[in-house]
Amino acid sequence: MEKLGREFFDRDTVAVAQDLLGKVLVRRVDGMTLSGRITETEAYVGRVDKACHAYGYRRTARTETLFAPPGTAYIYLIYGIYHCLNFVTEPEGEPSAVLLRGLVPVEGTAEMARRRFGKEPEQLTSYQKKHFLDGPGKVCMALGLTRAQNGLDLTGEELFLADDGSPRPSFHTGTRIGIDYAEEAVHFPWRFYL
Repeated sequence: MEKLGREFFDRDTVAVAQDLLGKVLVRRVDGMTLSGRITETEAYVGRVDKACHAYGYRRTARTETLFAPPGTAYIYLIYGIYHCLNFVTEPEGEPSAVLLRGLVPVEGTAEMARRRFGKEPEQLTSYQKKHFLDGPGKVCMALGLTRAQNGLDLTGEELFLADDGSPRPSFHTGTRIGIDYAEEAVHFPWRFYL
């Protein structure tokens, strides 16, 4: 597998969101490797997107990471419960990122099942198997990602993206989820999924 470098992220956010589909996210933690193939993403572009935390270049303690160099992990907490992993894109100072919405396991499935459900993979119900990693909070729980990893360099060794040479998959396009407050941005077709 070839690790994706900073130049992969230093591009148009919508293009990155599409190109991430089928790539492999790798997390090394506690001497283990956990990984999954990306199945769903959403693009957020601060300069024009009212759904972006840093819309209009709004800088706060929470959004500061969105202004970091491309290839930085932006992890925030929603509803006081769930962590969400985003990949910062575009040049440093442009607050844009891609939200990771879903994965399918590649390596470390048993450990991810224990982190998500406290069970071995063969003990999961059919519902649990179907919805194993199909949401941003589920992905972060399975990979052990919290605000502690906010700002992590995605070109390092702890958390990174890789291309295993698989052909680019065909994908669907739709509107993003859970952003009813975002006025016209509700209609942006910036969600991509397999």
